[in-house]
Amino acid sequence: MMTHETAVGTGPGASTLSLPEELLLALLDEESGYFRQVPGWNLNCAMAGAALGELSLRGRIDTDLESLTLVDATDTGRPVLDPILREISTETETHDARYWVERLAPQSESMIPLALDGLVRRQILDLHPGDFYTFTKRPPQDETPQGDVHLAGESVRARLTRIIFSDEIPGPRDVIITGLINTCRVFHLMFQIDEEVEERIQFVSQMDLIGQAIAAAVSQSIIAPSLRQPSLTKPIPTVSLRDLVFNRELREGRLPAGFAILAEKYGPVFELRLPFRQNMIVLAGLKTNEWAHRMGRVFLRSKEYFEGVDKAYGVSRSMHSVDGADHFRFRKSLQPAYSRRTLTRRLDEVYDLARSHMASWDVGAAMPVQEMLRPLLNAQSSPLLASINTQAEIADALEYKIRVLNVGIVKILPRFMLKTPSMRRRAKAMQKIVDRMQRTHTAAQRVGMHEDVVDAYLALNASDPQFLPESDLSLPLGAILMTAMYMGDQIGFALYWLVQNPELYERVTAEADALWAEGDPSEEDFTRDRIDVTHRVLMEALRMSPIVAMSMRTVMNTCVVEGYELPVGSQLMIAQTATHYSEESFPDPWTFDIDRYLPPRNEHLGRGYAPFGLGTHSCLGSRWADMQMAINLLMLTHHFKIELDRPYERLPMDPLPSQSPSNKLKFRLVQQRHELRV
Repeated sequence: MMTHETAVGTGPGASTLSLPEELLLALLDEESGYFRQVPGWNLNCAMAGAALGELSLRGRIDTDLESLTLVDATDTGRPVLDPILREISTETETHDARYWVERLAPQSESMIPLALDGLVRRQILDLHPGDFYTFTKRPPQDETPQGDVHLAGESVRARLTRIIFSDEIPGPRDVIITGLINTCRVFHLMFQIDEEVEERIQFVSQMDLIGQAIAAAVSQSIIAPSLRQPSLTKPIPTVSLRDLVFNRELREGRLPAGFAILAEKYGPVFELRLPFRQNMIVLAGLKTNEWAHRMGRVFLRSKEYFEGVDKAYGVSRSMHSVDGADHFRFRKSLQPAYSRRTLTRRLDEVYDLARSHMASWDVGAAMPVQEMLRPLLNAQSSPLLASINTQAEIADALEYKIRVLNVGIVKILPRFMLKTPSMRRRAKAMQKIVDRMQRTHTAAQRVGMHEDVVDAYLALNASDPQFLPESDLSLPLGAILMTAMYMGDQIGFALYWLVQNPELYERVTAEADALWAEGDPSEEDFTRDRIDVTHRVLMEALRMSPIVAMSMRTVMNTCVVEGYELPVGSQLMIAQTATHYSEESFPDPWTFDIDRYLPPRNEHLGRGYAPFGLGTHSCLGSRWADMQMAINLLMLTHHFKIELDRPYERLPMDPLPSQSPSNKLKFRLVQQRHELRV
């Protein structure tokens, strides 16, 4: 019998990381921000084997050539390991290690996020928006005086280098981690491997029974593919024309509710057959959201849907149309400019810009929602994000961008609709804005200025002009203007629901008045407690009326989702917000209820709540947007008493290219409550 108990303790050889955590750290590729791709069953087996290896090192189990036996059923205190240990302890028969690897492999789906959460919590990994990971640059919280080599993520790679490129005798933990990485077949992606090193890897991998069991289990899975995916997939149901035509929610532009109704009847995966276009497969459920968030980067591609937009702006590619490492590089470069902290450092400007625009409003007048709020947000966003004023051009710029989206992504208009005289004129106006952004961002003019998003793009161009050439700047710089449309429309939705709920309106007004009681609030004043109601009103508005209701993708690798096979080339619509109207995620989903987001309900936790998208392409500036929308909603209620111009039985919507409150919706400023100090 063999045990590895001496490998875990308090001395210099002690490890603060478990083998499942070390495996994930070894697989992390910082260039792409995610993990080297390992076939699902292979990775599941490797994670299960890592858990068994760790339990062996901790003296909880023991193995020999024929059996794996329980030695000690005491919990380890590790969420990744203890469910495995408990399952082993409930088994009355004796089995070998390969049996347990295969039996436990399906549990890896839950082990991986638990392990990643632990690594982030202990500051070994940093989690970036879009679920990208990098090694933290801060010392871990649980660092020990011994300077243990397993503390930092980079040290796993250093250990592997020592193991496979030297002749030293590896310890038990080193043997297991080598076998795990070898099972995942990624050594060649991490190192330059020749025949001698390959032989060394094979030799080391066979020095431990757990490693042998994992290799055998993966080998068995090759001849038993039913372990990896259903052997017989189900036919994807097709939505009847009648159910489309008579779906009132879809007809009136309430896409989340409309897709939720279809999902209730047809299940989480169904097909739309629309005239004059390729069939569309729709994912609309909690489990499909979880799959898209976790596995979308492996099986789905965004290029086909965004290339029409790229062509309209004359660029070869953009952050939205690339995936993988290139997409992650864009996000890393731009994240600081889109951060909440960048916004809160400039609160005085936000207040001044907002009040200056509000001062142009006539009390007593009724204003269409888009004409009221899009310019209000643009009055702030253009100076903050691009350091220019675009109020004179914003209407034309948004009109052109909307046409581009309807032609290039939604494809409800033919391409020649971008070539009409009015669109050509608007395209030229858009290019003039982009040119002005570049002219005003020379080094001399930016001295002493806050860095903005234009600076971030130009810095990326300067640092690597091949990655982001000057010819590809027009789309990302022009896209900055869309911020005003998205945030303005979302505030319009929130204001509608607020006016419809007078008691909530009074509570938000009270929060606003308290914040501005002694002058303009500072960054420190915007605590969660002081804007609690406002924050939850916005969250519920994002649930009931999200701006981005769905995402379009192309299947690039055949995959199986909920028992349905999605073939290569399939056109896919991820209706991630359909769950916003699902009883499973949000009981009584048709009721505007901000208490959903309080303990113990916490209905927003999990993938059922997805107003900013899922996975790698989720909204980069969501935290900035949350803050700016909250500030504007508070300022609106502080300075004005606002009512609907007339009652509405149902909120009028414009569904495409993004969900917007229709301009039929008008707000009336019935009273100015406080002076606008400009």
